[in-house]
Amino acid sequence: MANSFIAPNSSSSFTCATIKATSYHWRDHPVSVFLHSGQRPHARSQRGSKGRCGCYLASDPSLGSWFQLRDKVKIGTGNGQCKKYEYVKVNRTRAYYKSEEDDVTEAEVASLASSDGPNEAVLFEGNVEETTPWWESFPKRWVVVLLCFSAFLLCNMDRVNMSIAILPMSQQFNWNSATVGLIQSSFFWGYLLTQILGGIWADKFGGKLVLGFGVVWWSIATVLTPIAARIGLPCLLIMRAFMGIGEGVAMPAMNNMLSKWIPVSERSRSLALVYSGMYLGSVTGLAVSPILIHNFGWPSVFYSFGSLGSIWFALWLRKAHSSPKEDPELTAQEKRVILGGGISKEPVSVIPWRLILSKAPVWALIISHFCHNWGTFILLTWMPTYYNQVLKFNLTESGLFCVLPWLTMAAFANLGGWIADSLVSRGLSITAVRKIMQSIGFLGPAFFLTQLSHVRTPAMAVLCMACSQGSDAFSQSGLYSNHQDIGPRYAGVLLGLSNTAGVLAGVFGTAATGYILQRGSWDDVFKVAVALYIIGTLVWNFFSTGEKVLD
Repeated sequence: MANSFIAPNSSSSFTCATIKATSYHWRDHPVSVFLHSGQRPHARSQRGSKGRCGCYLASDPSLGSWFQLRDKVKIGTGNGQCKKYEYVKVNRTRAYYKSEEDDVTEAEVASLASSDGPNEAVLFEGNVEETTPWWESFPKRWVVVLLCFSAFLLCNMDRVNMSIAILPMSQQFNWNSATVGLIQSSFFWGYLLTQILGGIWADKFGGKLVLGFGVVWWSIATVLTPIAARIGLPCLLIMRAFMGIGEGVAMPAMNNMLSKWIPVSERSRSLALVYSGMYLGSVTGLAVSPILIHNFGWPSVFYSFGSLGSIWFALWLRKAHSSPKEDPELTAQEKRVILGGGISKEPVSVIPWRLILSKAPVWALIISHFCHNWGTFILLTWMPTYYNQVLKFNLTESGLFCVLPWLTMAAFANLGGWIADSLVSRGLSITAVRKIMQSIGFLGPAFFLTQLSHVRTPAMAVLCMACSQGSDAFSQSGLYSNHQDIGPRYAGVLLGLSNTAGVLAGVFGTAATGYILQRGSWDDVFKVAVALYIIGTLVWNFFSTGEKVLD
């Protein structure tokens, strides 16, 4: 029998494993040493040279005999000590030995001629120690999720800083209210432009490239905003539109990434975590911007926030990959968890628009997204005015209570994600889970908005608003997760389509609210939002599905 050999010392770490092996003689002693077949143990010689070896196993299921105890072997470690290994063998298997990186200096491999056929062996060693650091064993799919979370944190930090900085800017440049409104709206010019394009690019070229491009683009636009403002108003409007172009690709690209990296059993909680980055980004931006402006002037907000994108991009290039099959460090075990026994498919080359737009669940997504964002954008845009005019809070109190809904949404989004994934893991159909979670996301805000006309104290009104936004966040486990359910290969395009409708709802809803308030009351504003929530609930429950309809 021929064997392969590596001489370990006390710093080596081995585990019990089944491997292929051949015989050899080392210093006139017939010995056999066997390495773990599923991991890559590291061996270090007494001279300090490093080697890395891997044994690859392909067991023969037709083996006719089981393991039989053979004998015990002692192997010197180069420091005068011996290690005892006990192994057993079985006939009719094959062994392959592969060495990666240099050599192990104490190993002297002699004859490799087989004498009695190939064998399979099991190695046992006591006091096995795990040497892999925890950060290396952290699941790669959740590294991707955390990087997407960080990108969305920066996304909303860079977006909301203008709402704070616009006050000293308007004083310096003598802008009137109409000009301020024009500047604020110019962001949406670019944001609308790249929703669908971002989805197409992500599905064709991969989410890593598109999301990385988006973060770099909007970070540069953020840094250049003070310079553009000093040049003139047209230049500032163009720069804000450029920033919208960068942020417009973020959601479709992220959705494409997670559709490839996250199994369905973890889909809701991963998306909830990523979207909570947006909510926490708004809180961070609203909290930090006044401090920076007070101490360093309004340009510091754009310079500091924008520069953070370069740090994120360096981590993104190093750690992220568009799909699991492109990551060379991904373990086989995690790849099986991600793919769930399926086969990772190639990026799409042609978008089947006719097929996509012919599916009722796609239109359920688009209509529901419009109904959902109408109420959401109204509350987030007009809430300071409501607090000031109706609840009689001063501007400082209004700003403080405006942060509360974002915190509530971040907490409830993650709570809803865990609940949804738990229901899926317990066997409830994905369709039922999506309908339950989105119904909460629609009917919860509708209920609490109807209670605003009955409350008598500001504290209860604030509580109703917070509960309305908190229940709204359950939508992250409903319609926001559904793009990956019905068409994982086109998840970017689907989100681009539905989010375009959502952004239009925000634009039209914000303008319509001002028109309603000129002729009516806040009750009328809330009644329109409640009506759209109910329409969305009906459309969603009749036409949505959690099954794949696009392949």
